[in-house]
Amino acid sequence: MTNMQPLGSRTLRASDHTKKSKIRKSADTTSAFSDEIVHLAEIKEKLDDALQKSDDSVERYDKEYMDAKRYMVEHWGDIDPHEMFQNELALKQIDHYGAFAVDVRNKLVKLLDSPYFARIDFQEAKEAPSTFYIGRFAFSHDNELLISDWRSPVASMFYDCEVGSAGYDAPVGRISGDLTCKRQFKIINGEMEYVLESSVNIQDDILQRELSHTSDEKMKSIIATIQKEQNIIIRNEKAETLIIQGVAGSGKTSIALHRVAYLLYRFKDRLSAKNIAIISPNKVFGDYISNVLPELGEEPIYDMSFADIANVQLEGTMGFEFDKDSIETDDPEWSERVRFKSTMDFVRLMDDYLEKMPDRIFAAEDYKFDRFTASKEWILGCFSSYNNYPVKRRLKMIADDIHDRFDTDNYMDELLPKPGTILKSLMAMLKVKNTKTLYKDFYIHMGKADKFMMPAKKTLEWADVYPFLYFHAAFEGLKESQMVRHLVIDEMQDYTPAQYAVINVLFKCRKTILGDFGQLINPNHLHTLEDLRSLYDGAEVLMLNKSYRSTYEIISFAKRIQNITTLKAVERHGDEPVLIRCRNEQEEIQQIKRQINDFLDSENVTLGIILKTDSKAKAFYDKLSGEYRMNLISSDSSIFKNGITITSIQMSKGLEFDEVLIPSGNTENYHTDFDRCLLYIACTRALHRLWITYSGTLSRLIGGNNNEKKKIAEHPHFVMCR
Repeated sequence: MTNMQPLGSRTLRASDHTKKSKIRKSADTTSAFSDEIVHLAEIKEKLDDALQKSDDSVERYDKEYMDAKRYMVEHWGDIDPHEMFQNELALKQIDHYGAFAVDVRNKLVKLLDSPYFARIDFQEAKEAPSTFYIGRFAFSHDNELLISDWRSPVASMFYDCEVGSAGYDAPVGRISGDLTCKRQFKIINGEMEYVLESSVNIQDDILQRELSHTSDEKMKSIIATIQKEQNIIIRNEKAETLIIQGVAGSGKTSIALHRVAYLLYRFKDRLSAKNIAIISPNKVFGDYISNVLPELGEEPIYDMSFADIANVQLEGTMGFEFDKDSIETDDPEWSERVRFKSTMDFVRLMDDYLEKMPDRIFAAEDYKFDRFTASKEWILGCFSSYNNYPVKRRLKMIADDIHDRFDTDNYMDELLPKPGTILKSLMAMLKVKNTKTLYKDFYIHMGKADKFMMPAKKTLEWADVYPFLYFHAAFEGLKESQMVRHLVIDEMQDYTPAQYAVINVLFKCRKTILGDFGQLINPNHLHTLEDLRSLYDGAEVLMLNKSYRSTYEIISFAKRIQNITTLKAVERHGDEPVLIRCRNEQEEIQQIKRQINDFLDSENVTLGIILKTDSKAKAFYDKLSGEYRMNLISSDSSIFKNGITITSIQMSKGLEFDEVLIPSGNTENYHTDFDRCLLYIACTRALHRLWITYSGTLSRLIGGNNNEKKKIAEHPHFVMCR
């Protein structure tokens, strides 16, 4: 049973997402939860007091810093080096304390707006119940903990337990007892909007209310609505590699970011934001998710792409062309090359070749200097024993070994060659002088020389970039990351096994890998989730099958296009998707303009017009941008904005819009099995409303067989333009 009340009233009317509701205050509404109203007032008073002290602290450190700086400037010529050094140390210390004080003040400001979102009362055996309020950050006043951080061990009970028998894992071990009270709050601008008292961990009422909101330019934190299965992932501390396969709208990216925030909290003594990086699909998506960690009080983490990594690793060695649009590129031979290099079998072929590499690239000979000799057999033995290192690193190590061996036998103190001189002789024994020659020989050895084509001198096709780097790692070595201790990889399905093989060389750290193999955007990529599992033997693989983004009606519609039997929709109802048939393209444009005008008259804040490809999105933008203020998201874009956005299906991945309009939903545009995946992605970008316009014949992927088409034509939400 639930008891959900604005300031204590006995009912909460869930407002429509397009309307703003005001809470009525009366004797009844303030009486039911008067204790919470009083408590909030007390917390705000203590927060005000703490904020005043924090402001004073910031001002004091600022004054101390300026005074110390002024003293050093005014007495620059009179200060001896020792005093100057001491003053510089003092400046750094003041700056450090000042930065900490500013961070504390900023957190207090955020807490004043919304101090907490939950309360639990927990009773250990034979103990009196203890009350815990849970918020974004912990807050103590006069040495009393008043608000617990949502990541704290005790807060896990809010997400995992119902009223009754409960417990949590603390540093000292498992703490068991009973949850005697559980409440959830919505506090905005320091005012209580509603209170929910419930015996269920996260009630649909709250979730529905949060999900019904309009979208925003930045992804928001979900700490008030984290579900039990999501909390398990977020608080997973043991997995070396965690793979999250989640359907569209399951919150996997948000979960991964909240997991990062949790790990930063849990291991603050050995992990900081600079030790964590995320590989995201594009700059727009990176911008879209950039606010989550700062909102949770953590520093932003480093965001990069596979192209960024390639630029660093290939610098001065080789260039590359960016990936082509597989949907728009009509080049069968190129497509075949991409497909060949997209599988797990291709990684095995590379490994087999590199395992036999010594025989093909290194012709060892005896190394002699006067009476000293290192035999061919001894050199080959060293070469094999150092097989965990790149070839050129091995030769350097062997050169050092030869020098040390000769030096040990040099009892007559004879002149010996330096290691660098020995290395030159060993390098001369290589049959292959660089990675390019080695990589080319790989294809010749397989009898598939036609599978390696260079578009220009010292320029690789994108499909060759990471296989080339794999060989470069084996021959010359890569610049491995020593800083990153946890790597997040988003949109895992878009990257080939060869790319993961290189990532595993570069980042020998824990990883959170997430995506949805139901949202593949490259028809030339043939790898599967099982391939990914085989690359990360022992990884924990978790499945998220419930979609929270779109309404039940939109998910049901998308599920009909891409038959994903495990996909479940949260019970949030809204408008049925609307199919609009037009006589011709001109009429379709006019209908789209009507929908745009309706959007502009509504209180929704984002409309995504999603085309099949980048070039079609650009052409559509050129056609309409003269009449409307619009944003075009392309591969060159870097930010996500509210309003009307025109983009391609590929660039829309990971984003969400209040309304989505998909033009040209006809058979000519969407007809292959791969197009099912594209339509599924486009449809599941919509939170509240979905429109599909078309002229000609409705795509069979939407309409199915003739009986299904007849049902659609008879559907009340099927519109025929007049």
